[in-house]
Amino acid sequence: MNRLTDSFSSAPWCFNGHAHTVLCSLLFHSPHVHYKRVQIDTPDNDFLDIDYTHGENKKPVVIIFHGLEGHSNRYYVTQLANHLHQRGFTVVAPNFRSCSGTLNRTKKFYHSGEIEDLQTIISWVNREFPNRTIHAAGFSLGASALLNYLKEHKTHHPLRSIVAISTPFDLKRGSINLEKGFNKIYSIRFLRTLAQKLREKKKIYPDLPDFNGSTIYEFDDQVTAEIYGFDGAEDYYHRCSSGLFMDQIQTSTLVIHSKEDPMCPFQWTPIDAIRKNPNLVECFTDQGGHVGFWSLPPGWLNKTVGDFISEN
Repeated sequence: MNRLTDSFSSAPWCFNGHAHTVLCSLLFHSPHVHYKRVQIDTPDNDFLDIDYTHGENKKPVVIIFHGLEGHSNRYYVTQLANHLHQRGFTVVAPNFRSCSGTLNRTKKFYHSGEIEDLQTIISWVNREFPNRTIHAAGFSLGASALLNYLKEHKTHHPLRSIVAISTPFDLKRGSINLEKGFNKIYSIRFLRTLAQKLREKKKIYPDLPDFNGSTIYEFDDQVTAEIYGFDGAEDYYHRCSSGLFMDQIQTSTLVIHSKEDPMCPFQWTPIDAIRKNPNLVECFTDQGGHVGFWSLPPGWLNKTVGDFISEN
């Protein structure tokens, strides 16, 4: 069976999944990473801001994709980037559109199944660092986008392996779950910045869809689906939920997921499909929350990702 032993030892003050998720976000230090920033063009006359570090010449390159409304300087990205850089890897940390602090030029934003920008980023990495092994890690939405990329491209891509962390395997149930109980706090935070970016872009493109809802589901139904040509949120969620196609992944992939993830509950993880696919390795922890994983000693998540990449 392709399983990693659950060696995660939770910090005792993280008494549940929310504690891991919230305390890590509030209290985790974001180490300073000596990024260089480059702005690359996209095929639709827009741009992507990419931060990167130079590692040892013969070591692999690792691309780190952030989560919903994250960016390259979020604590989970910089902690992993710092760990990988110390191990000699070159680290590339892209920002999805309008997540770098600069509003993008076109109407497009990003979503859980948007892979055209991933193709642009991965192609740039392949050109910028020739003859280097390339790996990738994705957090939450970034993991979903990576898995959609692997499904679409099968083996016709340069990625040697990926790590999918806290993946929203069922996008519909995940969006609905964000409106329940304490999860509403996460939803409010996401919607605040999403709606603000939409308002700013509507000053340039008045024909962008209006958002008059109060939930992530409604934002995806009114805005994401309209911009990207889906037939509403239901169509978007069905076509992009990675839980429906884990059996099709043909690239070495480590799946890290906490059994107490409050945002993407573990019961929606396609365990059977993951275990039957020889390309997938599972690492399901009893604790850890969503993109949290506050461990004692510190750094379990970063070391696990680094070890997996090193072994591939």
